[in-house]
Amino acid sequence: MNRWHPVTRRLRTPAARICISVLIGAGAGLVVFGVTQLSGRNLFIVTGAFAGAVSVLAFQVYGRAARLTEVRVTVPQLSELTFVVNNEAKQVAWRLFVETVTRVSTQPLAGDAGLLREALTSLYGLFGTAREALKSARPSVQATGEQTVEYLAITMLNRELRPFLSTWHPRLTAFEQQDPSRPESEWPQGADCRAELRVVQDNLREYALGFARLAGVKNARMLIDGAMQAE
Repeated sequence: MNRWHPVTRRLRTPAARICISVLIGAGAGLVVFGVTQLSGRNLFIVTGAFAGAVSVLAFQVYGRAARLTEVRVTVPQLSELTFVVNNEAKQVAWRLFVETVTRVSTQPLAGDAGLLREALTSLYGLFGTAREALKSARPSVQATGEQTVEYLAITMLNRELRPFLSTWHPRLTAFEQQDPSRPESEWPQGADCRAELRVVQDNLREYALGFARLAGVKNARMLIDGAMQAE
């Protein structure tokens, strides 16, 4: 049994914390008073020592921010890959996760429900915001044999969004311009577009889960399902 346990319990009381705070404050005041009384060489020594301590703390904070974390992610068309992320890369991954799961483009369209034009517009929006998120962030540190959040995002853009949009956006636009009065439900290629859209949406879900893992999001599947049900 730890004989110091009763002592530590007393130190946790509000009265004990107040006393400790008073003592620490008094000690800090004495140190400040002593420094203000220094002059000449002693003042330079104390000032230099303080500056050195601050620089050490700054390096420690920077080191924690720049520290790399290894994460394994599996996404469509790719085998399991190892990624390395720091705090800044996690923030980029979080932004991409939010952008991916809060759009109509990730909400399946059942039968003839919903509009394909809305889905395509949402996909275009996701493409633009993902690109801006990458442009506004500093490049991640590249580790040998490991990937970065940029790789996952660019893969999503080039393998999922770009092929689908380049195929179906011109076709839908042509139908809309041919006779603006006709409803989208009369588009002959609508069923084929919806079928391919479902595949893209399923794949985007997996990319969203990948971004969540890189960002350190817990219960990502529950968050994604909740976002989709809310739409």
